[in-house]
Amino acid sequence: MGKKVWNIPNTLSLLRVFLAPLVLIFLTFKFTYPVYSVEDLGILVTVGDVLAGSVFILAALTDTADGYIARKKGMVTNLGKFIDPLADKILVMAALIALVELHRIPAWIVVVILTREMIVTGVRMVAAAEGIVIAASNAGKLKTVFQIVAIAMIIFNIPFGIHVMWVAMLMTLWSGMDYLIKGKKLFTE
Repeated sequence: MGKKVWNIPNTLSLLRVFLAPLVLIFLTFKFTYPVYSVEDLGILVTVGDVLAGSVFILAALTDTADGYIARKKGMVTNLGKFIDPLADKILVMAALIALVELHRIPAWIVVVILTREMIVTGVRMVAAAEGIVIAASNAGKLKTVFQIVAIAMIIFNIPFGIHVMWVAMLMTLWSGMDYLIKGKKLFTE
């Protein structure tokens, strides 16, 4: 008998997909009432920022929870292997696109991150067609942590958030190269 497809980890991943549009809505709709302002630092956090940031952090935490539960309880399914990384990409891309629209980050950073995601997905698809599984690397996991922290900092207008985004972008490039090196044999045979 197969594993139950709609288990807690898969439900958490699907929840992440549905939370991504809320991040967009809260960031881009004009919920501009200030919540807290620190004049010396030039920080202005609005109601929309707080709502978007809170939803974004909640969604990011579901990523940690779903993976932990799936491995710990033996609930790893093919649906989970598909939807978990897809949900991560949807959440991160939704937030990044909204931040570009708000002129908080430059569009080219999003293009670099999106390009890496497409390349890695392509490498994994070719590998899967050959019966090879390329697991998430430590570099890829570290990249995700930096992206989540950077996005949260920028949503909340925390100083140096853009600097953390630069580190996240460099980690994105590094982890992308790591996947290309791991998949090199797929393209040279």
